[in-house]
Amino acid sequence: MVKKKAVKKKVAAKKVAPKKAAAKKVAPKKAVKKKVAVKKVKTKRKPNAAFMKPMNISDALGKVVGSKPIPRTEVTKKLWQYIKKNKLQDSVNRRNINADDNLKVVFGGKKTVSMFEMTKLVNKHLS
Repeated sequence: MVKKKAVKKKVAAKKVAPKKAAAKKVAPKKAVKKKVAVKKVKTKRKPNAAFMKPMNISDALGKVVGSKPIPRTEVTKKLWQYIKKNKLQDSVNRRNINADDNLKVVFGGKKTVSMFEMTKLVNKHLS
């Protein structure tokens, strides 16, 4: 009888024992070279010469921004100064500009113009 108990324990031990997993083949790791970050020195943008060229201004636009030749960028700045000074920007839709008597001539008789359309209309007064 003693022998039977010993045999049962061996069978039970075989069932409980975990199976060994097959060893996976792992490829050796390749040496990876790290890229060294090179700092780029930021230089100041050079203005485009075409934008900085003084433009002749028509008489109608001259009443708003002045009559002497100035670059396109300055015309836009002075136009916005005039609009803000006279509170011509629409209070509900801020993209629209309500023209006064001086601007109505520049805008081709239109009472209200969007700010994107404004630059197109102003360019007709520059040469």
